[in-house]
Amino acid sequence: MLIAFLVALFGFILLNVPIAFSLILTTVVLMMFMDSVSAEIITQSIVRGIDSFALMAIPFFVLAGEIMNVGGISKRIVFFAKALVGHVTGGLGYVTVLASMLFAGVSGSAIADTTAIGSILLPIMEQEGYDKKKSTALIVSAGTIGPIIPPSIPMIIFGVIGGVSIVKLFLGGIIPGVLIGLGLMVVWYFHAKKKGYRSDHKSSMKEVWASTKNAFWAILLPVIIMGGILSGVFTPTEAAVVAVVYALFVGFFGYKELKLHHLPEILITSSKSTAVVMLVCGAATAAGYMITTAQVPQLLAHTLLSISDNIMIVMLLINILLLLVGCVMDLTPALLIMGPILLPIVVDFGLDPIYFGVVMVVNLCIGLITPPVGNVLFVGCGLSKLSMKDLTPPVLGFIAVMVAVLMLITYVPDLITFIPYAVSK
Repeated sequence: MLIAFLVALFGFILLNVPIAFSLILTTVVLMMFMDSVSAEIITQSIVRGIDSFALMAIPFFVLAGEIMNVGGISKRIVFFAKALVGHVTGGLGYVTVLASMLFAGVSGSAIADTTAIGSILLPIMEQEGYDKKKSTALIVSAGTIGPIIPPSIPMIIFGVIGGVSIVKLFLGGIIPGVLIGLGLMVVWYFHAKKKGYRSDHKSSMKEVWASTKNAFWAILLPVIIMGGILSGVFTPTEAAVVAVVYALFVGFFGYKELKLHHLPEILITSSKSTAVVMLVCGAATAAGYMITTAQVPQLLAHTLLSISDNIMIVMLLINILLLLVGCVMDLTPALLIMGPILLPIVVDFGLDPIYFGVVMVVNLCIGLITPPVGNVLFVGCGLSKLSMKDLTPPVLGFIAVMVAVLMLITYVPDLITFIPYAVSK
């Protein structure tokens, strides 16, 4: 049954069948193997998969990200980061990473992060004589921090499918996200030193203060989101709604860059993105029902245990499996498919589901910049007008440091669990 599942799923994907329909067709294949084909079960599972209060956070965070892009919030985050670290040699690279980390605290999306930061910084980096390929590689790599530092759309999804605390998942992503940001800066440091990029003028305290005041409303948003969640004022879903209202207020009345004529395009773009995610969520729930019925997790667990019963080896094998899956599948469907399969296995080993959820999200975020299906890599190609062939070699060094951080958090779980459980005490 495990082989039938894998052959059907990846067979449909290789035939370029959209992910959501590949999942539904795979569900039908599993039903045929079990001689229990039922359109009613598939329909009910799809509806059940999207009928979730927690998942309502996704459209609102997507909408908030779109509003922030148009409303001038992302631009001010970039200028604030530039005032802080723009004077260092190769400073625009550090600005890229820092701005991406700050924007991650309000968007929860890698594509939104990369588009917002890249569209502003890439032209400036080109103008300053930075290597276009390496600069784009840094931008897309830093963009993957978006779903790791809270709030995070993938962690909302994992929290729903795994029945674990979304708040603890959010908090668990803070240290890994910061470590990845620092790791990217280290790689950029050696590149900048080799290329001998000139540094910008050092901002005076007056200029830093001015940029801080200008970015104040933007910087305040992640504080409101996480502060409200941790204090119990609102849930993650309600926080997403607050983010939308706040972004609208700042865009219209704070920075005054958001206009009424922008709203139709913002709503249409957000609706399209949300529809894709929700359809995949529903289809994955239908597939998950049959995966559980067919005992695929137990079969996979038996296969892993036949290789080794050492949890360190098992986690290494799971990480390798997820890295390979990330190369051929986008983050959301990979999370929805592999989460229900792998979570019971690691729980049986006595591992914390919060720990595993963060490890899984970090792992699959690496897939966002690996060919041939790295969506964020495609965004970078669109921004830079470079081909994937041109962009792949310079991104490998950044992928290596992300894999190193992945291995570190895998084998030092306290880096993930320290903040969630310290806050909950």
